[in-house]
Amino acid sequence: MTEDIDNETQQYKTYLKSWNEKEASYALIQSTKPLSLAYGLNDSPIGLCAWIIEKFNAWSDNNGNIENSFTKDELLANVSLYWFTQTIHSSIRIYHETSLKPLVFKENDFVHLPVGFANFPKEIPVPPRKYIEKGFNIVHWTEMPKGGHFAAFEEPELLSADVTAFFKKIIGS
Repeated sequence: MTEDIDNETQQYKTYLKSWNEKEASYALIQSTKPLSLAYGLNDSPIGLCAWIIEKFNAWSDNNGNIENSFTKDELLANVSLYWFTQTIHSSIRIYHETSLKPLVFKENDFVHLPVGFANFPKEIPVPPRKYIEKGFNIVHWTEMPKGGHFAAFEEPELLSADVTAFFKKIIGS
């Protein structure tokens, strides 16, 4: 490996460790006790609101102010969707199911279909491109100038333009 790759990998590992210490507990509880969590969140509109809004605040590119990325109406609409439909359990259940059958690539596994990747700067930890390319046929990679985990909500124009550019690349204009 070159020194650049080593530095990039080390930066990723350092960031991942820090992120896990501060942010990853949600994934553990959602993967181990999704139904218990769902009962508590479905029983408390304040609890549900806090659970969801905290993620929007922590995982968006908002410079410390959630309203730089989302309006109060947008946040309330998102929380209300879960509250009125009582669907928080179905949204967190995938963490449990994934923990039972995680995606693990064997040595020669590779996704040959063309893949596009939009890398938003405030996304939850993403391995270096070189690692992703070991398992996926990356034909389109974009380092986005802004945005976070909720990119389709936070930066819809950037994401839409990138999806369009990806499909133009693989199927033509």
